[in-house]
Amino acid sequence: MGQGVAQTLALNGYTVYLHDILPVDIIIENINKNIYMDTMFGNVKPKEDIKEVVSRIKPMDDISFLSKVDMLIENITEDLQAKKSLYKSMADNISEKTIVLPNTSCISITELASYLPYPEKVLGVHFMNPVPMINSVEVIKGFHTSENTIESVLHFLLSIGKKGILVNDFPGFVSNRISHLMMNEAAYIVQEQVAQGDDVDAIFRECYGHKMGPLQLADLIGLDTVVRSLNVLYASYQDPKYRCCPLLVKMVNAGLLGRKSGQGFYTYYDKKRNN
Repeated sequence: MGQGVAQTLALNGYTVYLHDILPVDIIIENINKNIYMDTMFGNVKPKEDIKEVVSRIKPMDDISFLSKVDMLIENITEDLQAKKSLYKSMADNISEKTIVLPNTSCISITELASYLPYPEKVLGVHFMNPVPMINSVEVIKGFHTSENTIESVLHFLLSIGKKGILVNDFPGFVSNRISHLMMNEAAYIVQEQVAQGDDVDAIFRECYGHKMGPLQLADLIGLDTVVRSLNVLYASYQDPKYRCCPLLVKMVNAGLLGRKSGQGFYTYYDKKRNN
C-alpha cells in the first residue's frame, strides 16, 4: 500500500521521502516493475521516463526527515498498538505545518490524532488497492480536524487525480463497516460448504456487476489485514456481527494471506509482483 501511494505521488510530480520496512533495492524494483506493468496494460500513462519518476522517490533510513515534509501519509499495518507506538515516536519529529494522513481502514482517526501535538492537522485518507488505479479516496474527519486541513487535503488529492469523499470518524468508517461484513460472511459460506469460493465471487461479479467478488477482494487486501480489521470493529462496537470467521483465522495462522503470500482463497503464481 505504501509503495502504491509513493508510486502515485511520484507519477504526479511530487518528491516522496519513503520510510519502509523493506530494503531499498526491493522497494525500487517493485515500483519500477509496477509502473512498467501498469503502463504496458494501459492503466497509467507516465508523462516522462520511468527512471525520472522513480528518481523522485527517496528512501529514508529513519523518521528524522519528518520535520521537513508538508504531508505525511502513514501506511503501516492495521494494528492500533503498532500505530500508537509509531505516532508517539513521530510526535517529536513533525512540525506544526505538517498535515498527517493516516491511511487506515478501521482505526479511529480521533484516537490517532490524540498521540500527536497538532490533532487539528490529522485527517484520515483511506486509499484503496491498487492505489494508482482507484480514482476516489475515503477521507475521514477526526474530532479536532480543522476545515483548513480538509480543504488542503481535498485539493492535494485532486492534484494526484483522486476525488476525496468526506465522512465522519467512527471505526470502520463507511467502506469497511460494509465491505468486511461481506467478506466475513463469504468466508462463512465457504466454511459451511454452501458454495465454492469461486462460485461465491462469480455471483457478485456476474449477478451484481462487481469488478471482483468478496473473497477476491479479501485476497487483494490481505487476509491478515482483514482479520485485524474485523477484530478492531468487534472491539469497537461489541457487536457479534463482526465476529471473525474461524476459517479466516485458520488461513492466516497457516500463512495463507492472499496475493502477498501467493495463496489465499486463490493461488497466485507471481507472488513478487503482488507484494
